[in-house]
Amino acid sequence: MNNPSEKIIVGSEEWVSMPMLGIPLIKVRVDSGAKTSSLHAFNIKGFKRSGAPWVSFEVHPLQNNRRIITRHETEVIDRRTVRSSSGVSEKRYVIRVLLQLAGQSWDIEVTLTNRDAMGYRMLLGREAMEGRILVDPSSNFLCGEYSTEDIHEQYGHTPPPIDGLNIGLLASNPELYSNKRILEAGEERGHRIRFYDIKQCYMKLDAVNPEIHYRGGRILNDLDAVIPRVKPSITFYGCALVRHFESIGVYALNSSQAITGARDKLYSMQVLLQNGLDIPVSGFANSPIDTADLIDMVDGAPLIVKLLQGTQGQGVVLAETKKASESVINAFKSLRANLLVQEFIKEADGTDLRLFVVDGKVVAAMQRKAAAGEFRANIHRGGSATLIKPSVTERRMATKAARVLGLKVAGVDIIRSEKGPLLLEVNSSPGLEAIEDATGKDLAGIMISAIEKQLGWKRPLP
Repeated sequence: MNNPSEKIIVGSEEWVSMPMLGIPLIKVRVDSGAKTSSLHAFNIKGFKRSGAPWVSFEVHPLQNNRRIITRHETEVIDRRTVRSSSGVSEKRYVIRVLLQLAGQSWDIEVTLTNRDAMGYRMLLGREAMEGRILVDPSSNFLCGEYSTEDIHEQYGHTPPPIDGLNIGLLASNPELYSNKRILEAGEERGHRIRFYDIKQCYMKLDAVNPEIHYRGGRILNDLDAVIPRVKPSITFYGCALVRHFESIGVYALNSSQAITGARDKLYSMQVLLQNGLDIPVSGFANSPIDTADLIDMVDGAPLIVKLLQGTQGQGVVLAETKKASESVINAFKSLRANLLVQEFIKEADGTDLRLFVVDGKVVAAMQRKAAAGEFRANIHRGGSATLIKPSVTERRMATKAARVLGLKVAGVDIIRSEKGPLLLEVNSSPGLEAIEDATGKDLAGIMISAIEKQLGWKRPLP
């Protein structure tokens, strides 16, 4: 099909069908800059059939909808290393599928990868378009648009009635992956769940009629539960808000007291130590005097220097020599900031573990590997995350850490040392994106289930 007049003209996004996969409609991002097409898939497992490589996988074909799932088994035609737009390389299974668009059908190759964090469930690359498609990047849906009702009808799906709990997500940014996933998971289970910007909430303190209002004067006293995800810069106000919800009988998945304690790094480390949980040898200081003694306290350089208020790897510095250690410590002290000095665990080789704890159980775990030039795992600054099976000791350490800090939901960071596992930190608002991607688990759904269990709510039988 080399005659331009015979080619399909498409916009930057279109609806296509893949009947061999039982997918009547899926929205694709048309990207001539990408060589290979990719399809969102999870629970991807390779196996052999009659000696040939096959793969089983599941697909959520509609963005922001996990109720609709299609399951597949198909022959593998290749395994290929693909570099994503973020620069991360991944080895993917390649399959061949029949694509239908604008009344035409042809076979294309697609790679399987988890695209939960992406805006589209499928990307259509230039190999699939070659000789058949012309792209008008200024337009969309030139081959047809569909309403939500049309799409659900194609899948034979009727959205369930909302008859569950009233849940509020207390956070700051509704566009964050974790917040979108929690809202999605709550809706999937039939709950009325809404996002509330913490800064737009305000409180009436009254012995007779206490209230919590949201912008515009809406009263939130009728909520059954709240899920607090308080960013560090608004810890004081966020915890005051959660405490007020608790005072009027609204269940908080993480209590205000637990969030406050976990957010205070020094306090949380002292509590963990008092409960027999090991941490790297650490020193705490505020005065610029006796810097050398502070360094010796953690067995000298190399060492880690942390600001108490730092998050996501910010305010954390590796000092490799004694001279560098003195310079960093004195620089931090000049800011009049409290700081922690901590021994450097060289044998960890830039990795740590994140164990996700919900309601007293480790429900997911990943290993984080630091990016080149970083001294410890930090996925927020280019590190990578992979699935890992933690040891029994590490699981017990994580669940106990969450318990002694009173957290129902916690991200527990552990580092492996020659002395055994050591606790680095306990996060009261752990991110979901990397660990859901690495493990393929619906952690947002598990969080919602913990609320259902606490409130004794059960899904009505059909």
